[in-house]
Parts: sequence; structure tokens; C-alpha cells
Amino acid sequence: VMDDIYDEFVDELVKLAEQAKPGTPEEAGENGIYSPLSSRDAAEKLAQQLKVAVDEGATLHVGGEVTGEGAYITPAVITDIPVGSDSYYEEFFGPVAEIYKVSSEAEAVELANNSYQGLGGAVFSDDTNRAIKVADQIETGMIHVNLGQYFSAVLPFGGVKNSGFGRELSVFALDEFVNKQYLYVND
Repeated sequence: VMDDIYDEFVDELVKLAEQAKPGTPEEAGENGIYSPLSSRDAAEKLAQQLKVAVDEGATLHVGGEVTGEGAYITPAVITDIPVGSDSYYEEFFGPVAEIYKVSSEAEAVELANNSYQGLGGAVFSDDTNRAIKVADQIETGMIHVNLGQYFSAVLPFGGVKNSGFGRELSVFALDEFVNKQYLYVND
């Protein structure tokens, strides 16, 4: 998040996380409803990851608490994870907003690309053309502009780096399911 809107952005996200309520997977995403993780073990692992990040210097603003008997963990907002730390390079699978402050497009691109993962990403801006130029520099299998994510059978799905190889869906997936033969004839 650009530094001129960072504090306001974090404050608003904290408010949204605080207002979120647990619900069923069918209700998730609507009106601030979040759903359980895949297992209690997954929720406890995520809570431990957040604890380690805080121990490494991050600031946990809200959330990250395993609640009830199920696999619920409260939505978390975390900032200041030290670049280069173990936590910086781990994925948080669950309701965690990991936020970094940047002061330029170049810094944002460098930060985004400093990852072992590369499934998807998003760039938000009032200037769509500027956002497209930034998005074009991000090393992911999928990138969205002014939208967190969008899925459709006609769009390819897949990542780069440690987030996968190849594509599912769309015409790009057809190449994943065919054998090709190279034939060379020397006359």
C-alpha cells in the first residue's frame, strides 16, 4: 500500500476485520462473514504462524485467534513483517491481510516479486492504465486490476515459482493434456 494512504488503509481494514462474524462456507464473503478453515489443525497452524511473525518483529493489529470447537480463526491484519524473515516467505492460508508500506511503484513491484510463490495478485489504482503497467511487471500466473480475484472456466488458472506449473481451464489447458511429437527430417 502506498505510504500516503497506508495508515488510513490499515485502520479501515482493522475495522472490517473486527466487524467480521463467523458463518458457514456458503455465507462466506457476504456481509463480513468468514468461514472455518479446512481443519482445526490448519487453524492452529495459522495462529502459530502469526505468533512467529510477531516474534520476528511484525505487528498483529487484530485477529488470529482460534475460536470455538471448530476450525474458525478470527480475521487478522498484520503489518511490519520483516522482509527476508522466515514469516515473510511463508504463505498464510486463511483470513490474514498481510500489509506492507511502499513509497513507489518500483518498490511495490520489487516487494511483490520478492516471493517464492506466484499464484495470483492484484493491483488497485484510480489510474487503470498505470495499474496495468504495474501489473505487467508482477511475476504471477494470474494478475487482476482493480479486482481481488476473478475466476471463470474461460480464464486460465495456475501459478509460477512454487505456486505451480502449467494451467488449468481455458484453451491454455488443452496443451497440458496432449502429447506432442517432434519430427525432424534431414534430406
